[in-house]
Amino acid sequence: MKEFTGFMHGVNLGGWFSQCNYKEEHYDSFITPDDFKVIKSWGLDHIRLPIDYNLVEEADGTPKPKGYERIKAVIECCKENKLNIILDLHKTCGFSFDEGHNEAGFFEDEKLQERFLALWDKLAQNFAHSLDGTDSEICFELLNEVTDKAYSKTWNAIALNCIKRIRKISPDIKILVGSYWNNAVSAVKDLDEPYDKNIVYNFHCYEPLVFTHQGAPWIKAMDTSFRMKFAVPFKEYSVLAPKYCGALATSFDSFDPESVPGPVYFETVFKEALEVAEKRGVLLYCGEYGVIDRVDPENTVEWYKAISTILNKYGIGRSAWSYRQMDFGLSDSRLDGVRDSLIKFL
Repeated sequence: MKEFTGFMHGVNLGGWFSQCNYKEEHYDSFITPDDFKVIKSWGLDHIRLPIDYNLVEEADGTPKPKGYERIKAVIECCKENKLNIILDLHKTCGFSFDEGHNEAGFFEDEKLQERFLALWDKLAQNFAHSLDGTDSEICFELLNEVTDKAYSKTWNAIALNCIKRIRKISPDIKILVGSYWNNAVSAVKDLDEPYDKNIVYNFHCYEPLVFTHQGAPWIKAMDTSFRMKFAVPFKEYSVLAPKYCGALATSFDSFDPESVPGPVYFETVFKEALEVAEKRGVLLYCGEYGVIDRVDPENTVEWYKAISTILNKYGIGRSAWSYRQMDFGLSDSRLDGVRDSLIKFL
């Protein structure tokens, strides 16, 4: 399988220009130029930069020049540290993966869809060629985590229109497209055939969810006091997942009930998407993966080691969630004792 050269080992800068309070003091302090030096010292080759439309647009769609300046400053930090960058539109007007953001109507409203397309016109005009002739490269990710499977056909059509408009500005920039169920790897098969050779299929992996999201208050069925280890038999996962993840739980029926998760588990989870990508000749990328900060450091490392074994085996580029805080922070003090081991598996 083809490798996503330059985007094999990365980290998300979640919570900076996205999922935040949108205040200037936050933008100024959450991530600083020194953090890019740290990321480079970890041996990583890129960052994924989630942005919400609020960064670059007023409520009525009027552009915010200061937001574009902030993205340009991030690109400069990447150039200085020889890091590549994925510009990820994490929220558009009318849609967010998080219902709590109170964004709705995007998939039903042509005006909101046109606003999305126009925003990508502006982003492409500003940034598609911003790293030409440098040691760094930029890619575009159209939209983070489409939720409902019912949006699949509409989303494929919107994505195609967006790709065609970006191609008028940049014929060759790599464009990442994810599928429904929050970029589930099982939904990759329902993405349209790649428009051209520079399309990348993007998925996220937080499996097994009951382990990576143990205690997460945003999962309705979850007990926030629930804790578990990674290497417990699948027969226990089969009981715990429905209990604590509800409708979000996945099945473990295809695994030996007495065996425990490890690299083979992830190889099985990725199998169909790998076959689809190989057949269509398209690059595959894991834009988010990680373990909640309720998990103890040793089990965190164990999970990262297992998933990275398969990501490496098949040459799948990836970006861990997330560099700081956001319930998953890799630079947070809780991981100080294991970080040297952990970063080997990013």
